[in-house]
Amino acid sequence: MEYFILASKIIVTVLYAVTLMLLCIFGLHRYYLSYLYKKNKHKKPVPFSRYENLPVVTIQLPIYNEMYVVERLISSVCKIDYPRELLEIQVLDDSTDKTVEIASRCVNQFKESGIDIVYIHRENREGYKAGALREGLKRAKGELLAVFDADFIPPPEFLRNTVDFFSDPGIGMVQVRWGHVNLDYSTLTKAQAILLDGHFMIEQTSRYNGGMFFNFNGTAGVLPVWHCQAPGAGQASLANPETGNGLRDAPARIGARRARSLPLGALTSPTTSNPQSRQPCATERQPPSW
Repeated sequence: MEYFILASKIIVTVLYAVTLMLLCIFGLHRYYLSYLYKKNKHKKPVPFSRYENLPVVTIQLPIYNEMYVVERLISSVCKIDYPRELLEIQVLDDSTDKTVEIASRCVNQFKESGIDIVYIHRENREGYKAGALREGLKRAKGELLAVFDADFIPPPEFLRNTVDFFSDPGIGMVQVRWGHVNLDYSTLTKAQAILLDGHFMIEQTSRYNGGMFFNFNGTAGVLPVWHCQAPGAGQASLANPETGNGLRDAPARIGARRARSLPLGALTSPTTSNPQSRQPCATERQPPSW
């Protein structure tokens, strides 16, 4: 009995020590990121140069049963300030509800006004969001690819403030900070906004200034099409569709080409909560398996 008690104490002590050590390492890592942020917070990213001939940009809008926000999303994207002949918009719809009717009607309205916008609806939903993005990529005309989830409201100046960074061949991806339309909705939205702002403003900025990788967040960013056409980038994973869509794992391919990922904390793309969510949050919760 005494031996069992002694062994239990040793196991608990070891587990406690290991847990404490891991927490210390995590804390030191956070302190280091804070140090890098404070040291470099005065540095503001500026484009290497300005394009004389702007590149063609394809904007992909993957949606699934988003009837409450899809019209707002399409409208805001169609108002982006960029030459119409150089802008292609893809609405990638896997919906099974009234979103199909709303999205197709909205697309047709903007298409009649001269905007290059296409509506792509799938019924098999193979690969979920990853599969939808891959399907759109087969038809994409652009050299650069921008992605927005359904709950985002990109500002008109979005492309004007991001595209020129790719005049530097060393830039492989530009990630924009997420804004918060419903910041004051509840205590929960305020708390999540603080966490997200810390992620974008401190963690990503510090990683960039420290010469380290950071992941693309899957939305509100721009990257060259070759990232998604690289070997393995089009393999949609049903277990983890975000990783398989060629976006979240972009830093690996960026690093392979010795390019850099650039965070733009000064530029925001507002996002809002899902009206269908029982517990509102600072960003929309995607439906299961999407």
